[in-house]
Amino acid sequence: MLRRMRGLAAVVLAASGLWILANPFGTVAAGPPRPDTLSPQSKAAGLDLSGKAVNPLALAAGKPLVLIYVRTDCPISNRYAPTIKALSQRYSGKAVFMLVYPDKDETAANIRKHQQEYGYQLTPLRDPQHELVKLGKVQIAPEVAVFNGKGELTYHGRIDNWYEDFGRARPAPTTHELDEAVQAALKGTPAPASAGGVGCYISDLQ
Repeated sequence: MLRRMRGLAAVVLAASGLWILANPFGTVAAGPPRPDTLSPQSKAAGLDLSGKAVNPLALAAGKPLVLIYVRTDCPISNRYAPTIKALSQRYSGKAVFMLVYPDKDETAANIRKHQQEYGYQLTPLRDPQHELVKLGKVQIAPEVAVFNGKGELTYHGRIDNWYEDFGRARPAPTTHELDEAVQAALKGTPAPASAGGVGCYISDLQ
């Protein structure tokens, strides 16, 4: 009877997709987790300009993903437009770059105007609930979040060190964290240490 119960339990566990391996000491070891439990934040979504929910990690389809958080009213954010465009073009086809607008009051019309004014060709996402802000662990616009092909956050923070403080910039940046982070995500090597950016606080929008 006991042997039958053990056999029945094995059948039930196998049917549910969960295998448990018993050992002589009375403890159990669970098998590998299901894929959807590996990245619990992977379901975070923004909104496209038509209001449709978009999961950027799913859209990246296994490629490194770069989320760039911007504000239409932030001068430092806007001054980074040439750098953002240059990097997105450099890694075109290798990594997915997307712009995230965290201001809940930002309209689709304003975003389209902003994209046209600064020559952006990147997919824009509105983030009124700050799901993507939390996913990327950012605080400033402009800051970035880089995810490897497995959907793991490998870097978050500034694009480079061009700005020393608000209103005080170097002639040219001497570090290039975003560029290095994308290269690391492509090669599977460690990303640079996260460093906070200079710009407009996203918390002001809450």
